[in-house]
Amino acid sequence: MFVARQPIFDRNRKVWAYELLFRSDSDATHFNGAEPSSATRQVISHGMLSIGWDKMLRGKHGCINFGRDMLLQDLYSSLPPGQTIIELTEDIEADEEVLEAVRGVKDQGYRIALDDFRPGPRMDALVELADLVKIEMDTPKEKQDIMLRDLRARGIRVLSEKVETDADFRWALRAGYDYFQGNFFAHPVVMQGTQIPAVKMQCLRLIQEAHRAELDFTRLTALISQDVSLSYKLLRYANSARFGRQGKISSIRRALVVLGEYGIRKWIVIAALPAIADDKPTELVTQSLVRGRFCELLGQASGQGVEDQAFLVGLFSLLDALLDRPLNDALEELGLALPLDSVLRGQAPDDSVLNRIYKLVRRYEVADWDGVEALAGLLGTPPEVVGAAYREALPWADELAHAT
Repeated sequence: MFVARQPIFDRNRKVWAYELLFRSDSDATHFNGAEPSSATRQVISHGMLSIGWDKMLRGKHGCINFGRDMLLQDLYSSLPPGQTIIELTEDIEADEEVLEAVRGVKDQGYRIALDDFRPGPRMDALVELADLVKIEMDTPKEKQDIMLRDLRARGIRVLSEKVETDADFRWALRAGYDYFQGNFFAHPVVMQGTQIPAVKMQCLRLIQEAHRAELDFTRLTALISQDVSLSYKLLRYANSARFGRQGKISSIRRALVVLGEYGIRKWIVIAALPAIADDKPTELVTQSLVRGRFCELLGQASGQGVEDQAFLVGLFSLLDALLDRPLNDALEELGLALPLDSVLRGQAPDDSVLNRIYKLVRRYEVADWDGVEALAGLLGTPPEVVGAAYREALPWADELAHAT
């Protein structure tokens, strides 16, 4: 079962909730032939319970779309009330049966959200029961202002949906929205005419070096030794209680030997990302790590020996947002190997394994399951392997992002 998540931010750009995506916008879910209500039932009974609610949400709220049938079938009852937001789809009719069901949902401690809100007489009764209303950014600004004034006067929280740029976010912030959903954190205000700071470039090159097929300990030692902060962090980490050593490690090379190849790669990501994303939302770091690990696992599953390159493609795919620079300019300075560079620039051939992996990951993030299945077929990767890779990438990335 495919399940993806999209972050919902508060006014401080902190993640407040995740919307859990499990089907496309079409009436049927191509990946298993199920109708939306059946897909939701499977997600809740198998996906959510087997993946683990805590692993998916890390203590945040979770929004799940519910249509009329799903609402009336009581499919929400196995989910934690204090953490679950029942998001009613825009096509739901506020008849007495639906209103009674919504009242029952609220009585059990769940919150109610209205998706793609359009005001009108048929919505009034639902608005009275709503805790959260979602308004799309492409709604005319004048209409948004009117809706905001009315909803906030009723004490209802309001979310701006499809916020795609930093300019969108800033307008919605000024307008008075409480929450924001979309890709705005990945579309920064770009500072023209600047270079990547030396410290950030050093960290980017260190990550790149750590994910070569064969580690060059001499090269890694030299790169780390050039930065006092990284050297201190490495020695402190290698001498920590987790390695259970008696004598103190006092050299960079010896510390790298103690960590081993996997330990080196993990530590370098933990140590280097804070310097690269020092002024960015934690979710941006998390998303970079999810993409990196997801790409890496799909690279392993392909059997083509591209997992190290795939990790870097995913990790560096948000460089423009991390560095406040156009992606092409950042790639020019970084000097990645040609296969990686061409994928990130959108210039790789269609039959490139790395390109297919990266496209699959992007399709997965927006719940384009038809696209996911098509690309998985070209890679020779069963759909269940794709879903398992994403489920593994989420807790791995969350753990590392909160360790940085």
